[in-house]
Amino acid sequence: MSVRKLKPITPGQRFRVVNGFDAITTDKPEKSLLAPKKRSGGRNSQGKMTIRYKGGGHKRRYRIIDFKRDKQGIPATVATIEYDPNRTAFIALLNYQDGEKRYVIAQNGLQVGQNVVSGDTVAPEIGNAMPLSSIPLGTIISCIELRPGQGAVMARSAGSFAQLMARDGKFATVKLPSGEVRLILVNCLATIGAVSNSDHQLIVGGKAGRTRWLGRRPRTRPVAMNPVDHPMGGGEGRSSGGHPRSRKGLPAKGYRTRSKTKASNKYIVERRKK
Repeated sequence: MSVRKLKPITPGQRFRVVNGFDAITTDKPEKSLLAPKKRSGGRNSQGKMTIRYKGGGHKRRYRIIDFKRDKQGIPATVATIEYDPNRTAFIALLNYQDGEKRYVIAQNGLQVGQNVVSGDTVAPEIGNAMPLSSIPLGTIISCIELRPGQGAVMARSAGSFAQLMARDGKFATVKLPSGEVRLILVNCLATIGAVSNSDHQLIVGGKAGRTRWLGRRPRTRPVAMNPVDHPMGGGEGRSSGGHPRSRKGLPAKGYRTRSKTKASNKYIVERRKK
């Protein structure tokens, strides 16, 4: 993992920091695992804009990712490490011994030619998927299920990881990337290791156009709006806008919006840090 700072031969490259892509081994995806990806541009079925600041961007094809890791006990060889335009993490193409091919989220340190496997009795090595009941305490994990068989939903983005803290009965205590400590059923699967492309946070676009390539349109600051458009709008000259809040008037920056009666509250041991 590395980043490169470009020489400023154009104005847009003056502050540009790009991914080195030294972990990537091919630029040709597996055709059988590609699917079309439609985009709405923030419009509803009537063609009216319902979500602001979305639209445009480069055309993409979706890579079908195996989040469930349900081929138990069948070893697979890592064929390639690839870039995925739909996520921040890199993905790995697995060739299973029975001939099937699948994409998975690549973990940091996963190498081409390495063997990975999922199951209850496998070794806790990078890339292997195991239930929380079989993982040694203190292990760094990622791609964690919340319900058995659901597929990975947590710690999936570039560089993110969680830590298995304890086990008690049918629950395991896991410290999540946000700092939240949570109870998860021990028969939920997780993958050993942190997610790849940890240098993603160091990347700098360098110019506004790159954000447009990613499908994001320019965002208007609430302070620059009129009072009719936003609670923070209006005022003479450059007034700061008062307390930060959303367009609907909900306070931002620290205000807790989580429901006090949410069913999953009982599984949260410690809330995430502010």
